[in-house]
Amino acid sequence: MTALPIDTIATAVGPHLFWMTSRAAGIAALLLSSISVCIGLLMGGRFAKGRRAELRVTHEALSLATLAALLIHGLTLLGDSFLHPSLGDIAIPFLGGYKTLWTSTGIVAFWALLLLGLSYYARTRIGVQRWRKLHRFTALAWALGIVHSLGEGTDAGQAWFLAMTAIAVLPAVGLLLVRSLGSSTASLSNLPGSLKRTATRATDTAAIARKPATRME
Repeated sequence: MTALPIDTIATAVGPHLFWMTSRAAGIAALLLSSISVCIGLLMGGRFAKGRRAELRVTHEALSLATLAALLIHGLTLLGDSFLHPSLGDIAIPFLGGYKTLWTSTGIVAFWALLLLGLSYYARTRIGVQRWRKLHRFTALAWALGIVHSLGEGTDAGQAWFLAMTAIAVLPAVGLLLVRSLGSSTASLSNLPGSLKRTATRATDTAAIARKPATRME
């Protein structure tokens, strides 16, 4: 098997270098953001007792790395010889003409992740409790990014990409469901006695209504 000359490889890759770089950065952003979401969810649960400070540093580093990868993902497309996008096309939703819906979904996801991520450094001015409520929308921005990658990504139909996405995304989805169920239980336990009894009674009534009726002989 003979090796290809370096100049041949360079000639073949050259016209697609910016697109390949953007593609790689997009995949990196998907993986980094998914791991970051997982760690963020773990920080809010009982799994992280005694390790929150350590996880916070990792979560922050992954968040900043995600933003850097997303910037590379978008800005390198400016050099792509096929798309020829303008800065507005990659920064303003619904302005570009290439797969407008999926591109716009990615743009909205980027701006949301950027604003929510950087809001961490202004949390004392925003108010810690208010910032925590605001930060919950990070999961929604992350989900929009996944929709963008599956809708527009060049590799979206490839088995390896779907498998990689599932491995990266499903743990975060599972943790998000556990967190949501835990929040619902905590909210019920914090209700006043009369309201708690009413909510419990309503839940029991709904459960009974779902049971199939037994036939009378």
